[in-house]
Amino acid sequence: MQAARQCSVCARCAVGLVRNQVEISQLPRRGVACIRFLSSSESRRSTIHRPADLTNPTNVSLASLSLGHGLWQVENLSHDSLIRRAASVMTDSSSTFLSQATLALSDALTDYSKAVHSRIAFQKRYLSTLGKLSPAEEGSLQQTISSWRAEAAERLSECKRYESTWNSAVNLCKMAADAAYSSGAQQASISIRTNIKVAESQLEEARKLSAEAEKKLAETKVEEIERMAEYAAFLEGSDEHEVQEAYLRED
Repeated sequence: MQAARQCSVCARCAVGLVRNQVEISQLPRRGVACIRFLSSSESRRSTIHRPADLTNPTNVSLASLSLGHGLWQVENLSHDSLIRRAASVMTDSSSTFLSQATLALSDALTDYSKAVHSRIAFQKRYLSTLGKLSPAEEGSLQQTISSWRAEAAERLSECKRYESTWNSAVNLCKMAADAAYSSGAQQASISIRTNIKVAESQLEEARKLSAEAEKKLAETKVEEIERMAEYAAFLEGSDEHEVQEAYLRED
């Protein structure tokens, strides 16, 4: 009996020993798995880009160099290059000023020519119907002529004002062209001188129409003087004829 009890105890001890061995054998595997998991986590963390430590003087210097690269390129330009760029900007601005002044003067000359031709048309109509209209019709026609005369005078004043502005723009462009040429920006100088010639050619037609209108107006004024003299002589002759007829009737 005692031997049997010892055998059962030994059997239990053997079973426990086997279990412990199994658990102990599993521990290294679990440890290896944990180690592998930790190593993979560390590898993933290492692939994430962390922001540079700006407290490190080396990192600050590199960041400043990369951010200021564009500015460094601009600051690296020579004085001559900067002057040429400024001269080009000046010629562009002067050309824009000249273009606007040319457009304004051209429109003013065109409006002045239209006003003068309208005045001429109504004035000739008045001369052709002199003595044939009623007092009311004659007064209305004279009022229309006066309105167009005032309109032409206003447009002429506008032409003179824009003419002064245009001359200032041309002088400015010439100075800009000289400055650009002396600074080495030859292309800008050539371009703005070309723009001056273009502006002059654009105004040539408008000036021609304006001069023709003024010439016709002068001819109309001469015609008006002659026609009014003839009409006055006609009225004077009519009055004398009426006086003679009255005298003969009295006789």
